[in-house]
Amino acid sequence: MRRTRLYTRSAAGLVATVARVAAFVGIATLLASAALPADGPPAPAPAKLGAVAYSAKGADTCLGCHSTPNVVGLFRTKHAQPNDDRGPFGHGGLQCEACHGPGGAHVAAGGGPPAGMIVFGAKTVTPVAQQNATCLGCHQSNAAHDWAASAHAANDVACASCHSSHKSKDPMSEATTQIDVCVGCHQTQRTALFKPSHHPLREGKMSCTSCHAPHGSSAPAALVKNTITETCTSCHTELRGPFLWEHQPVAENCANCHEPHGSTQPAMLTLRPPFLCQTCHEGAGHPSIVNTPQGLPGGKSPSSFLVGSGCVNCHSQVHGSNHPSGRALMR
Repeated sequence: MRRTRLYTRSAAGLVATVARVAAFVGIATLLASAALPADGPPAPAPAKLGAVAYSAKGADTCLGCHSTPNVVGLFRTKHAQPNDDRGPFGHGGLQCEACHGPGGAHVAAGGGPPAGMIVFGAKTVTPVAQQNATCLGCHQSNAAHDWAASAHAANDVACASCHSSHKSKDPMSEATTQIDVCVGCHQTQRTALFKPSHHPLREGKMSCTSCHAPHGSSAPAALVKNTITETCTSCHTELRGPFLWEHQPVAENCANCHEPHGSTQPAMLTLRPPFLCQTCHEGAGHPSIVNTPQGLPGGKSPSSFLVGSGCVNCHSQVHGSNHPSGRALMR
């Protein structure tokens, strides 16, 4: 009776009426009423589309049983906006069934296994390809470009394994919660983030998607830039160069010297100097090598700072130098 009265009001009166009855009308009914066009009520949703049956009352039918906080959080997301024709709750949308498929048979059976419907998640009977095809049907522009060639697609990762469309805030949308999702599978990287020297992911100052494109990329390791060096220097701009005197391993790949997720060495280095430096540079004949002339009982030793293996005590500009006399990266 209430719904019939609402349909007979003008568009202006409809908005005021919706506001007054918001506390009494079911949330899905409210959304449907708010979306009415000005020229009158929309045609009722068909009970059947093709050979499959949809529920008669749309989301109201679903919420009769599925009304937990993890479900109704949907109505605080973009998916449930009644004025957005692109979403499932827009004008003429199929609401819940736009994603989950027709639930008429499920309702007629009084619940139970949702035979024929799409159930999202990593541990459901619905094939991952079918789940992802539903998501990609709408999210073409922001997800589908490189998805087919991505490592996640190759390993049958479902969109719903990472994203939670019913929560008011998708965990992938915030840095602190995004990391928890990613390290659920990437255990090696999780361990690295707890090492003494690490990128500030656990502190919430950056996220996994600051460097990686989870939906696919043409770069190695699904990086957001073409190379590791380009990705690193997008934040570490002072190290980008070009330099007059260039340190070749730096220009080639930052990972030659640094661990990207975390290290037990300072500055996320793979090794401490001089061992790191000596993976490329021969130490023989260098002043830092202890020199004992043959035939003498003793000998001259270099400075304690050099023997202490601190290459960067002298070669401080390890990333490159613009000084005219900086060939040895000492200034």
